[in-house]
Order: sequence, then structure tokens, then C-alpha cells
Amino acid sequence: MPGRFQRANLVPEGFVVVSVDSVGENFHILLRSRCSVGTCPDCGRRSRRVQSRYVRRPSDLPLSGRRVILLIEARRFWCDVVVCGRRIFCEQFNKSVLTRYARRTQRLETIVHQLGLALGGRPGAAFAQRLMMPVSKDTLLRVVRRRVGARCDELNVIGIDDFAFRRGQTYGTIVCDLERRKPVTLLPDRALETSRAWLARHPSISVVARDRGGGYGEAIAKGLPDAEQVADRWHLMENSSRAFLDAVNKSMRQIRHAVGNNVVDPKLLTCAEKLQYEGYLRRQETNEAIQQLSQNGTSIRQIVRQTGYSRKLVRDVLRGQRLDVFRTRPSSLDAWLPWMNDRWEAGARNASALWREMRNEGFVGQRGIVSQWAQRRRLAEKANQSGLARTPSARVLARLMTSARDGLARSEAILVAVIEDHVPDLVAARQAISEFQSMIRSKSAAKLSDWLDSARGGLVSSFVNGVERDLAAVRNAMVSQWSNGQTEGQITRLKLIKRQMYGRAKLDLLEARLVGAN
Repeated sequence: MPGRFQRANLVPEGFVVVSVDSVGENFHILLRSRCSVGTCPDCGRRSRRVQSRYVRRPSDLPLSGRRVILLIEARRFWCDVVVCGRRIFCEQFNKSVLTRYARRTQRLETIVHQLGLALGGRPGAAFAQRLMMPVSKDTLLRVVRRRVGARCDELNVIGIDDFAFRRGQTYGTIVCDLERRKPVTLLPDRALETSRAWLARHPSISVVARDRGGGYGEAIAKGLPDAEQVADRWHLMENSSRAFLDAVNKSMRQIRHAVGNNVVDPKLLTCAEKLQYEGYLRRQETNEAIQQLSQNGTSIRQIVRQTGYSRKLVRDVLRGQRLDVFRTRPSSLDAWLPWMNDRWEAGARNASALWREMRNEGFVGQRGIVSQWAQRRRLAEKANQSGLARTPSARVLARLMTSARDGLARSEAILVAVIEDHVPDLVAARQAISEFQSMIRSKSAAKLSDWLDSARGGLVSSFVNGVERDLAAVRNAMVSQWSNGQTEGQITRLKLIKRQMYGRAKLDLLEARLVGAN
């Protein structure tokens, strides 16, 4: 048979309940300590001589939806040791129950800390008010900062990456323990010296997973010269895909010649396309001027000074990455084009009527895109053409060329076959990227040296040179069990916390909420 409920069960351990009173919307519980003696904090001698009494009023966990205030009758004791410099001392309680000068019990302090970690200042204060544990937003943040404990675990495998305080302007660095799957610390910037100094203070680290950019490779080499560096596999896959997209961009002029779409008739363009075409002509003039200066032996720096264009633009022109006539994107009409052509041939020439029919069938686009398509068809018919063909964008072509042939429509398969027949360098680049990604997926680096030799002179030579400069880290990425995916996940958490605080949190508070939550 269960025992009777005792009033002492309402309060923390070590106290005796004297009385419980209901005052307004609060409960006042009068307590006194079970211990009859006090211990001097200086000499450690116990004393029974009471000098006076006073009342402490800490808050405790709510009871029945009402706030609880503890009235603790604390005592002051005389210290009888002659050589002790303290004559009077106050009664202290168990630190796991109530610390010195505390205005909340430790069990309430724990709840406040968790609210601060999860919600931050103002949202946490609003939620605490509803829980009958009123606390200000500043107090919540103070508790979060105060309860951050120093990590004493020895680090062996870490991941390091940067994150943005303000994207494109200021960045910091996050370090994670990959073995325990926890963040370790945040650094105020991504400068090489800052990372090197932190790494040098942790000589036990043997493996560091990192991104291929940001200068972390050099910082690791200086701070931990014996540590094994591992490049992030996801970024290697993304960088290789980007390299193939750049190769397609470089080959766009050859692709247009191959598909017979290298001449544009301005009469067949819509108003929006005419604006794009005029911009293309201006870009062509700029490209020709920059290429002429380069052929005359002018350096990139001098070209930038003479023309006033950015260094990035000049580099793109000289690398052949600025040749698109139309900056096309995948359209919501692509899946509807066969149906629209059939309806057009059947005599449905009203764009608004076509759009309403398509909308009833589930089309989610706007009327303007259908009107633009109809206008292009009319212009093509006036010029006695079946339609104005447009070469897909480089991104679409890259997707088509790297997709399985069985998953392509007939027109897409024909387009890919024509490109493969007329642009063999692009086929070689696709083969090189496919072999590189296969090595990452199979976690085998046995063919990496042969791959570097075969792919060095092609359209992806820039990517190959980057892999060769970071060869050891890339090789480790293919064979090691470690990667930087955990760190990327912690950065996603960090972004969520930062946005909860409207981007105004200082580094110590970000670190307290990110590291303290673990």
C-alpha cells in the first residue's frame, strides 16, 4: 500500500516544511533546514551558536499551475575559532539544491537553462511566463552563458568548416568532434592564423576533415603537420559536377553550330527575347574587346584597369564562359509543349483560351508564359518556319548528358547524340568526371594517378589541377571513413539558432546555445 503524501515532497531535499500558504495567485512555502549546525567557509569549523535569522525567497517549480515562492528561514552563525578572521557567517545549503545568492532553486534553474537553449531570450521568456515560471529574456541569456562548461575530452578526429555571420561579408569557423558527433567550439573568423593557433593547442588531433577551400589546408599543415587531412566527399562531388557544367558553358558555341541554331533572326524574337538579344550583342562587343587586348599580350590586371570591368568577368571571357545568347532556364511549359502543338495545329490560336484549358488540366503557370509562346509561334509562321528552335541552357544540357539514355525523351536523346558526335572534347570531359565520381562512390583511389594523367589536358583541366594540388586530402576522402558531413549538419543547426535570434547574437551566445545543448 503506498505511503501517505508528505508535504516535504513538495520542496527540495534537505528542508522541513513549516507551513504552506496561498497568497493571491502564488503559493508561499515556509521552510527551514534539517541541519542544526553551520560550517564556516573560511576555517571549516562547525558552529551551533546562532547569531540571527533572515528569510531567503527563491522561486521554485510551479504547483497546480500557480507560481511557488519558497520562504527559507536561513541562519547566521558565530565562528568560535579565535584565529579565524570571520566572526559571523551565513548558513549555506547544498549546491545541488540552492547556491549562494541564487534567486531560483537548481531544479528551476535547469528548466530555465533548457528554455534558453531551445528558444533564446524573448521567445523563452514568453513561454516561461505561460509555464508560471516568470523570467526575463536577459536572465535567460545570462543563464545560458553562465552554464557553459569547459570541454575536457581529448579530441582525435575533428571536422572544420566556415559559416557566415553575414553572407558574403563576415565569416566564422566551427569545429566538431566527429567521433562524438558534437560541436566543440566556434572561432571568431576564418583567418589562417586563428585556425592554426587553435589547432596547435590540441596536439592530440590525428585526423581533420575539411572543405577544399577557405585556407584550412594550410592552417592544418602549420598547426598539426602530422595530422591526416580528409577532403569533404560531398564537395568533391559538387565541384566535379560544377567542372562539367563549366565545360558545357565553354562548348556552347560548338553546340549551337552542331544543332544548327547558331544564327538568330531578330524578327522571330518576342519583346523579352529582343532585350536579351540586345544584351547579348553588347556582351559580344565586350568579349571581343577583352579578347583582342589579351591577344596583344595585355595581362588580366591591365585589362581590368583599362576597361573598368571586374577581374571575374575578364577571366570568364578569356576562359570562354560568357557566350550564351539567351540565358534560358527550364520552363514550366516544357512538359506541355506536345499538347500545345497539337492544340495549335487543331486551330486553337487564342493564348488565354489555351491557358484556361491547361489550367483545368493541372497547369500551374501564369497566362503570360503561354501568351509569349503563342506570339513566338505566330512570328515563326509569318516567316514560313515551323517554330523558333532554341538551344537549351548549359545547365539543362549538362543534366541531359549525364542522365541515363533510357530516361530521356526521344528529342532529348537525339540532341545528346548530335552533341556527342560533333563535340568530342565534351564527351571526354563527361567520361573524366564520371570516372572521378565512380572512384568516390566505390571508395577506391587505386586509379587516381592514371585518371590525373588522362584528364589533365581536357576541358576539365582546371578541376584536375585543383585535385592535384590537394592530392593527399582527395585520396584520403576516397578511402577514409571520415568526412565533413557532420560538420555541415551542425552548420545547419547553427543557422537555425542564429535566425531565431535575428542574426544579432554574439559569438559567445551562439557557442553557448550550440555547444551547451549537447
